[in-house]
Amino acid sequence: MKTIETAAQYEEVKNTKKVVFVFSADWCPDCRFLQPFLPEIEQTFSEYEFYYVDRDQLLEVCQQENVFGIPSFIAYDNGKELGRFVSKDRKTKEEVERFIRGLS
Repeated sequence: MKTIETAAQYEEVKNTKKVVFVFSADWCPDCRFLQPFLPEIEQTFSEYEFYYVDRDQLLEVCQQENVFGIPSFIAYDNGKELGRFVSKDRKTKEEVERFIRGLS
């Protein structure tokens, strides 16, 4: 999974790719819970590019996107929001897969 380094990079990726952003932080235990199965999810849904957004490094992006709980997911296709799975709750592999399958 690639990492978003700047707000400008976030905007560029959001507006030019079919992407799922994974909002997370190193200190977040519910985010760490996702790590073992994220590579498998990336392979299963290879039509999307997956990007890690560190909540602490890119707080302005999180505020702009109304992401106040992590882990959270937002999907875009060339600037059009396809869907969001945003909450502070722990997410299972099945819930993440259901979210991605349900994207239009």
